[in-house]
This record gives sequence, structure tokens and C-alpha cells, in this order.
Amino acid sequence: MNEILRTIKNGNTLLADGAMGTELQRRKLSLNSCPELYNVTHAEIIKKIHADYYASGSDIVETNTFGGSRIRLFQYGNEKRVGEFNRRAAENAKEVCPVGKFVAGSIGPLGELIEPLGAVKTDEAYDAFKEQAQALAEGGVDIIFVETMMSVEEAETAVKAVKDSTSLPVSATMTFNLTANGVFTSFGVDARTAVMRLTEAGADLVGSNCGEGVAVILSVLKEMQVLTKTPLVGQPNAGKPRLTDNGYVYDETPEYMEPKIRELAGFNLGILGGCCGTTPEYIKMMRRVLDESK
Repeated sequence: MNEILRTIKNGNTLLADGAMGTELQRRKLSLNSCPELYNVTHAEIIKKIHADYYASGSDIVETNTFGGSRIRLFQYGNEKRVGEFNRRAAENAKEVCPVGKFVAGSIGPLGELIEPLGAVKTDEAYDAFKEQAQALAEGGVDIIFVETMMSVEEAETAVKAVKDSTSLPVSATMTFNLTANGVFTSFGVDARTAVMRLTEAGADLVGSNCGEGVAVILSVLKEMQVLTKTPLVGQPNAGKPRLTDNGYVYDETPEYMEPKIRELAGFNLGILGGCCGTTPEYIKMMRRVLDESK
């Protein structure tokens, strides 16, 4: 059994890192350029972000490859550099990974809708996810995070592509919104459908990331924990981004989030972490909560 899955099966919750995109911005790298290119051109900054998260208590850091598929990279003219970008991203993280810690390969949405909602064929999406997953595996990642998905068809296609092309475990998370009728993705996927279809596709862990704050993640995982024995994943944003004269601001501080993180820690939680707006300071808080909950 993979070491990550063995650790979780033994009743431990692994702590992932926080945001990559907003950390790049915080460190003066523009997101108007191709973020995955920075794995080659600004490798030292990427490695410093990873190292800061490890130093804050992360057991797992994610590669800077959220948009690393050929379909997503096409918008920057980098569709032929999938292998290079993803392998280098994995190698950057592995270079600063302490003994006993892990690296997750990040796979986000394609940025184009797949059938039946859009024009991208399922086979085309599958091949794009497969290519990215194989490059991440070649770079040495320990697990794949299929994340921030809103279409269940796209999410399950990504999970199947990873499972078919690598021997790595897969965490699959979708992004939900709180509505008057419950929690749903922007494409109308509910928690039950997500759990059922993602586990059937082969996901080893399921859950939710991103969204409008920790309350959303808490609501989603409350539903999911009674639907499955599969370990859960929760990675909340630091609230909903608010545009100011100085750029986007996230209003949920570590102190605000801490009580709900403590509640999350009581679930069948395999992996806890942060998403947009979360920094090493949030990870320090989550590390403390997990340590105190043992």
C-alpha cells in the first residue's frame, strides 16, 4: 500500500499546504503570465514557497501545475511543454521535500467544458489528463490531487486517466457553493453524486476544496461523511476574495477559521489543507489544531 494511504488508514490526518496562486502573487509573480512556466524560469521562488509550507507543518505540498494540461497551456502557446513543466514542477517540490514528507501533483480543470456540457470530447480530455499525470509521476510525486472540479464528468475523467496511467493514489475534490437548497457545484452537482461517481471512478479520497470559505467546506464534508467510508479531504479558501485598491483580499483570518477547522478535524478526514488566500500562517494554525486533536 502507498505510504500516504497507509498513514491515513492508520487514523492519521495529513496536512497539505495552502495556496499556490495567491502566494505567487504575494511574491510579485503575475498570474497574467503562465504560472506553470515559473517552474522553469523562477524555480527558486517555487521551491521557496514549498519549503515555507513544509516549515509551517505541511506533510504534503502541491506542485505548481494546476493548469498544466495541454488544453490549459494552449492559451499561452505552451501546449507542447506539458512534460517539461510538470516534471520540473515535481522535481522542484521533491528537491525541498523533507524525509518522511510527500509531494502531490496538482491537476485542475481544463478550462474548457467537456461533453455533454461543452465541445471538448471525453477522449480528448482523458488524453490530456493522462499526459499530465504521467509527467507528474515521472517527476516523482507521491499522490495526485484532482482538484477544484465543478463538472462531475470532468472530475471522473481525470480520476480515471490518472488511475489508468499511473500507480499513484488519487484525491478528488470538487468546489461547492452554499445555496438555499443545500451545497452544489456551479454545474448542479450535489455531494451524494460527487461521492458516488468519484469513488466509482477510482478516487482513494474525496472531498471539497476552494469555494467561498471554511463554512462551505464544513457543510459539504458533513454531508459526505455519512455517505462514504472513504477518507475525506477539506481545503477551504480564506473566504471569498474581495477586490480592493491593493488587489484581492481574503477576509477569513486563521483565527476566524480555527473553530471550524477544529470541527473538521473530528471528521473522517484524510487530508486537511488550504486553498486560495491561505498562507503559511494558516498552515501553522491547522498544524496546531491537528496536533491538539490527537
